[in-house]
Amino acid sequence: MNISEIGEFGLIDRIAKALPPLHQSTVKGVGDDCAVLHYPDSEVLVTTDLLMEGVHFDLTYIDLKHLGYKAAMVNISDIFAMNGQPRQMVVGIALSKKFLVEDVEEIYEGIRMACGKWGVDIVGGDTTSSLTGLTIAITCIGEAAKEDIVYRDGAKDTDLVCVSGDLGAAYMGLQLLEREKTVYYQQVEEARKKGDKKALDALQDFQPDFAGKEYLLQRQLQTEARGDIIQLLREAQIKPTAMIDISDGLSSELHHICKQSRVGCRIYEKNIPIDYQTALMAEELNMNVITCAANGGEDYELLFTVPIGDYDKVKNLEGVKVIGHICREELGLMLVARDGSEIELRAQGWDHLAKK
Repeated sequence: MNISEIGEFGLIDRIAKALPPLHQSTVKGVGDDCAVLHYPDSEVLVTTDLLMEGVHFDLTYIDLKHLGYKAAMVNISDIFAMNGQPRQMVVGIALSKKFLVEDVEEIYEGIRMACGKWGVDIVGGDTTSSLTGLTIAITCIGEAAKEDIVYRDGAKDTDLVCVSGDLGAAYMGLQLLEREKTVYYQQVEEARKKGDKKALDALQDFQPDFAGKEYLLQRQLQTEARGDIIQLLREAQIKPTAMIDISDGLSSELHHICKQSRVGCRIYEKNIPIDYQTALMAEELNMNVITCAANGGEDYELLFTVPIGDYDKVKNLEGVKVIGHICREELGLMLVARDGSEIELRAQGWDHLAKK
């Protein structure tokens, strides 16, 4: 169905029917000029992310449902990174005429799946036309008790540096997808030059062989916010001194924490968690796996610091690895190699606006 057949308001009504509120803090959701929220006893956390077609995603290899899921999860991840609980979400979508009503419903299905996983109400948003492809803008609202919020500026000398999950797999997944996309278009171009219609027709059903690399694709295409780690920390009675989610790469996020906390750090190469598929893919592409893990980005794992006195509590937490420690600011940010040498950690992760 073309969107023009039902118009903007018909599209909104169609979407709104599937969005009943879950929380008492949601006084009014979709259907008025504003959502109305009520938080009498806690601090309100607000975060927003903008995803642009051609910059943040490529519809050649991500379907709309996964895109919606990822768009929601990266916002939910920010709330968890503050040690908060996500509650509401506002969704803005700009789309060109190539998209149908069913396409928008696919995007929202992905968003609903992500919100359903963490109990988030979709309370409003906006839709508009676009001349430059698809844009998704999401704002997520959460809550936390004042004493529970964790900022980036609380790391102290001797604190332990911890990370959840493993690093570099999302970046390797992106490299894999980009490689197969390049191969596909090279084959199309060669067939066109030769005028080989049979080859062009066969390429319509082109399917890359991703056997043995499924985890890398999952990490790139199905982003997961680590609310489970937040719950583990609470159950273990561990409150991080500083925390951030890894969206732009481990090295960049370490720089954020150290700069705002006015500290340095030592990160041990041997302790950086890397999945087997990530290591194999890096070798296949002739890339340094530690460089990929430190600078790749889009892992959306949690990077946090805890007092050294919590070592016995944190060392046995499933899915958490101690990778280093905080030191005095004048000692800088260093990666300690396996041979004991120190290499300066540079913030080489993703920067949307930096000169490339």
